[in-house]
Amino acid sequence: MIEDKFIEKLFIPVSIGRVSEEVVLQIEAAILDGRLKAGERLPSEREMQSQFGTGRGVIREAIKILKQKGLLEVRKGAKGGAYVRQLEVSNVSESLALFLKQHQVSPETLIEFRESMDRTITTLAIARSSAEEKEALLKEALRFKATLLEPEPDLVAAAEIDRNLNIMLARMAGNELFEWVMHALQMGFSSHDFALYESSSYRSKAANNWSDTARAIAEAEPMKALSFIGLHYALLRQCVDEMNGDAASMVAPFLDDNIEE
Repeated sequence: MIEDKFIEKLFIPVSIGRVSEEVVLQIEAAILDGRLKAGERLPSEREMQSQFGTGRGVIREAIKILKQKGLLEVRKGAKGGAYVRQLEVSNVSESLALFLKQHQVSPETLIEFRESMDRTITTLAIARSSAEEKEALLKEALRFKATLLEPEPDLVAAAEIDRNLNIMLARMAGNELFEWVMHALQMGFSSHDFALYESSSYRSKAANNWSDTARAIAEAEPMKALSFIGLHYALLRQCVDEMNGDAASMVAPFLDDNIEE
C-alpha cells in the first residue's frame, strides 16, 4: 500500500463540472507516469474522496471506467480494493490486434511493414538466439513444410504452425517489443500469407521458403536468410496482385453492363 505521506500528494481536488472524468484522468496519469505501479492498491474510497473533494459515487464511477479500460482490477476480501492491473503480453496484443482490425490497412502497407520487421528480427535472431532455439525453429519449419506438401493439406493446421513460427522468430530476436507486435499481427492478420498457402501454384514455394529461411538462420547465414525473406515477400506481392486482378476481372463485366445502361 502507498505510504500516507505519498498519498497526500497523489491527487488534487477536482473542480465543479464533469468531475468523474477529471478523477479518471488524474488516476490514469498517475498509472502512466509510474506514480502508481502495477499491482499497487489505490487509496481507499474514503481517502480518495478526501483528496479529490468529491463524493463516493464519483469515485466509484471513475473506478468503474478505469476497470473497463483495463487499467484497474477490483479485488474483494480483507485485502480488497482497486489495484493497478498488471498487463500481460496477450492484453497488449489483443488491444493492438483489435485496433488493426478496425482500421483499413492496404495489403502493400502491411506487406512492406512485415518485410522490414522480418528483416530486422531475423538479423537479431541470428546474432542473439541460442543454437537450441535455432534448431527448434528449423524443426518447426520442416513440420510446416511437411504439412503444406501433403496431397490434401490441412490449411488450418498450417496457418497455426506458421503463426507459431513467426512468434518463435520474434522471440529469438531478444526484444520483447518485437514479440508483442508480432503477437498482435498474428492475432489480427498475417500479411495475407494465407493467400500463398491456399494457392496450389504458390504453396510448395512458400513451404520451401520457410524451411530455407530457418536453415539459413540455424547456420548463421544472415545474407542467405535475408534473401529468402525477400523472396517470400516477392512471391506474396505477386500472389496478392494476381488475386486482386482476378477480382477486378470478375467485377469489370458488371461495371460495363451498368455503364451501358
